[in-house]
Amino acid sequence: MVYETKNLKIGERTILLRSAREEDAEALLSYMKIIYGETPYLIREPEEVTLTLEQEENFIRERVESERDLLLLVFESGTHIGNCSISGLGSYSRYAHRCDMAIALYQKYCGAGIGRKVMEEAIGAARDMGYEQAELEVAAGNERAVRLYESLGFQKYGTFPDNMKYKDGTYEDAYWMMKKL
Repeated sequence: MVYETKNLKIGERTILLRSAREEDAEALLSYMKIIYGETPYLIREPEEVTLTLEQEENFIRERVESERDLLLLVFESGTHIGNCSISGLGSYSRYAHRCDMAIALYQKYCGAGIGRKVMEEAIGAARDMGYEQAELEVAAGNERAVRLYESLGFQKYGTFPDNMKYKDGTYEDAYWMMKKL
């Protein structure tokens, strides 16, 4: 899906939201390697970002051509600061009412209200695409994100024990959260 480019005010800040484009692929690969190293709450280690430029371009193209998927990029003053995605849960009609949402910002932009604003826009886009239910998975230790999602109306509906195992041998649980749209 192509999202109409929007400028959004957050206090004194202005952010721009737009759909990813194929020419963003190289920057997105660099972004993934950085954000996966900035926080333990995401699913990959930085060295696990092994997509080729062509694979990332194809991924973006598929999102743009899809009526039920969206990859939003977030910019401030022309600088890419994060992403938010909406993905359908497959082609089965019994799951057509559900979507998965995910967001990640560079750490220096977290806690400034940007994630909230982007998620609000994404929730609206999910409704516009015909979804009735948005779902996400969040590391249980990521308390700030859990509070954000709860404040947006997401509710915990389950805990996945030992969802991730870190290099040091410790584990992280995850919460499954859902919001009726």
